[in-house]
Amino acid sequence: MSTSNDADHFFQTTNSIAETERKSRKGKNRNGAPIRLPSKILAAIADPSCSSDAVFIAESAGNVRRIVVDTGEKDVVYRGPTSPVTSIAISPDRQRLLAGSWDKTIWSWSLDTRQPLIRYRGHADFVKCVITLRLYLTDIVISGGADASIIVWSIRTGDKIHILKGHTRGILDLAVDPIAYNDGDERVGHGTKEVTVFSAGSDREIRRWQIGLETAEQLDADDPVLAHETSVYALRFDADGDLWTASADGTAKCLSRSHQFRPDTTILHGDYVRAVALEERGGYVLTAGRSEDIMVWDRSTGDLVHVFEGHYEEVTGLVMCGQRCLSVGIDGTIRTWSVKLSDFQEGRRTEETDQQALIAGGEVDDEPKDDGTAGGLTAEEERELAELMQDDG
Repeated sequence: MSTSNDADHFFQTTNSIAETERKSRKGKNRNGAPIRLPSKILAAIADPSCSSDAVFIAESAGNVRRIVVDTGEKDVVYRGPTSPVTSIAISPDRQRLLAGSWDKTIWSWSLDTRQPLIRYRGHADFVKCVITLRLYLTDIVISGGADASIIVWSIRTGDKIHILKGHTRGILDLAVDPIAYNDGDERVGHGTKEVTVFSAGSDREIRRWQIGLETAEQLDADDPVLAHETSVYALRFDADGDLWTASADGTAKCLSRSHQFRPDTTILHGDYVRAVALEERGGYVLTAGRSEDIMVWDRSTGDLVHVFEGHYEEVTGLVMCGQRCLSVGIDGTIRTWSVKLSDFQEGRRTEETDQQALIAGGEVDDEPKDDGTAGGLTAEEERELAELMQDDG
């Protein structure tokens, strides 16, 4: 057994020391032009209010932060939670930011002033996912929790409209069926009176719910979609209305609407797949997760087209901005990748050059500065987060 006199190595196994050293070496790479933050990033969504590549991110330190990728601007911070933030959504009127938290509540802020607004209380365990939509001029937020419940709330009043039960384990993601849904813009009047929402859980089930302001019911309650062997982490609809999923069983799948959401394409990513994204113009599917790599697949054939390497811990989210993919991860970085076929080869050459520089002893001087929002997790919370990421599978 190897020995070390480094105090940081006391009480660590040889394997854990080797893993720490691996991350330290890999963490110096500049692939994807990383923007580094002092906190783990647990989720990300695009900023719908602007055309630039800006995202909102959920941090383990309890903050929500807006990042402008092209400039690296990251000083717009929404504060309040003292526990990790797991998920984010923007209200349909683009006036409020909402975020689910470990503290079992949903926080909300004015998007412009960053002042805290209503806090939504009702879950008995961590809030794992949130989405927003409009039903007949009423803006609602739907949340899924580790308590296996789905709650529908009025964004304006904070009142609970429905509490839905059906899953036997935690809810990991929610998605609105885009077919026949509209948000009530000036072209279509007051918006949809009912909407179909898909939910995915740690019980490997995908369930469907018909939700209106007056009533809500589960569709085909005795026949959930069972496309995966274990937890389903992500749900994404494509332009054709088919549903793409990501799972802890190491696969991403396309569930065909015309075949009652049965799988017609399976992508073998390997290891836990936390995120799936779609680049419609080029016909690509992107997957990412515990393997740390972002894999690009040809949607029509299922063939692997390219692999982006850069993250040195688990990737927790992918956001498409045109033909660029933004990835976030437990390593506290946001990275940007061009999803154009012409750029794949150039990107490969750049990564090889960076790797050679690291081998030659090059250093990276872009560590995140502490702006007072890092917060940080205690050792116990770090262990709990690692266990939760594992237990979701």
